[in-house]
Amino acid sequence: MYLGLDIGSTSLKAAVFDARRGRLLAQAEHRLVLDVDETGKREQDPAALLRALGAAVASLREQVADRWNDIRGIGLAAQGGSTILVDRRTGAAATPIFLWNDTRAFGHFHKIAAQFPARWWRAFALSDGPGMGLARARWIREQWPHLFKTDPLCVGVGEHAYFALTGEWRQDACHARQSGCYDAVNNRITTLPMTKLGLPENLFAPLRQSHEMHALTPEGAALLRLPVGIPVAGPYNDHEAGYLSVLRASRRPLECSLGTAWVGNFVLPPAFSGRAPFQICIHSPTGNGRQIIMPLMTGNVTLEWALATFVHSDRQTALDRADGILAERLLPPPGLVALPWLNRPNALRPTQTGCGGFFGIGPATTPADLFRAVVAAMVFEFARVLDPVIKSGAVDSLVLCGGTARNAHICSLFAALFAPLPLRRVVEAELMGTRGCLHAFAPKISHAPTTPLRSDHRIDRKELAAARALYLETFDRLCGHVPEGKPYSLKKNRRK
Repeated sequence: MYLGLDIGSTSLKAAVFDARRGRLLAQAEHRLVLDVDETGKREQDPAALLRALGAAVASLREQVADRWNDIRGIGLAAQGGSTILVDRRTGAAATPIFLWNDTRAFGHFHKIAAQFPARWWRAFALSDGPGMGLARARWIREQWPHLFKTDPLCVGVGEHAYFALTGEWRQDACHARQSGCYDAVNNRITTLPMTKLGLPENLFAPLRQSHEMHALTPEGAALLRLPVGIPVAGPYNDHEAGYLSVLRASRRPLECSLGTAWVGNFVLPPAFSGRAPFQICIHSPTGNGRQIIMPLMTGNVTLEWALATFVHSDRQTALDRADGILAERLLPPPGLVALPWLNRPNALRPTQTGCGGFFGIGPATTPADLFRAVVAAMVFEFARVLDPVIKSGAVDSLVLCGGTARNAHICSLFAALFAPLPLRRVVEAELMGTRGCLHAFAPKISHAPTTPLRSDHRIDRKELAAARALYLETFDRLCGHVPEGKPYSLKKNRRK
């Protein structure tokens, strides 16, 4: 048996799989408490995270009973971009976990971005700006300067958990890019940004090399109630692990992760070159080409806001009613359009946060219409950013996953918009991270089952095309000048 662990932004998932066929034997999920306020704070307790890990594993142990000691390998995946200041020798946390979407260091981010031109970052990071981890490190030093007098280490959730299991500090390349210390050209850690910004050169952890593993320590074994010495693979970024889990869907899948952030995830073949200002570009975990993790400026933060604001304040009630709203009519009324960039600086007033909006509201507009407009805009935004990838032939299918992929109506909108490209949905989307992080042990186990999706025949193609055209025109007029919003561009390399 193999044990897969996946630490997300809001929940920790764990699963045990059969070693021969990858059959799911047990699964558990533990919600993670989030501390938020109006300042942009999004924090978690590092000690509570490890307790949640222990609780989830205890549930698995109870489910498999006396077979628990048959586990022969452990994989770990985690959300990237979080920040914790820790003691590099003991792993003790000196700060809370500042999640990737904690916005309090945005001021420092903009100062750092203005300090160096986009081409400076692009030369080694292959994207146009600093990692948020650099800004957050400077913000922490400003808030609590005494913490930097003890030679701390700046790590993320994945590194924190991996150290608790193995006693080794390792970070994945995606997290290193979000931290701001990744040389994507040479696939290694770079100290250049830290030197330029007056931060310690050894502030960040070493990079994970390929699919390397380390042995479970006595402390890690006590946490999981397993024998010492079991190999642990990771940490993998959740998008890296997610992509590894859909490799069997087609030869060149584009994974569409519809979670807290909406992300396009694909491997750019060696025959292509491409770029986007906001891309995360890492060495492909399959060993061929580069993996592109393309975060959109929208995600389920926007969708959750729309559910609570326009449908119902109780989440489950909102989900039930939203299903009826979309079943009645999927697209907003003609002329109504939304912009879904809620968690971004205002395009017209960059010092203020919030770049969402509506156009085309009239006396007859209802809350249900506004909800439909948000849903359609999010799918149109996905197409706006990633259509060039699809049209180039660099990918040959779309694979939907994440929480929103459970909504059949939204899946139908994707299918209609991207037809005739084959579209599939991951059946066990909640287990993708727990499967993908086991790729180093057995690729068969890492493959998530998928099912084909088809377009809803009730969607009027002309109405869909008109709604999409209105979105693109509105976006271009209001946000077209924002560099971070440029779509992915690519071209086929000329043969030498």
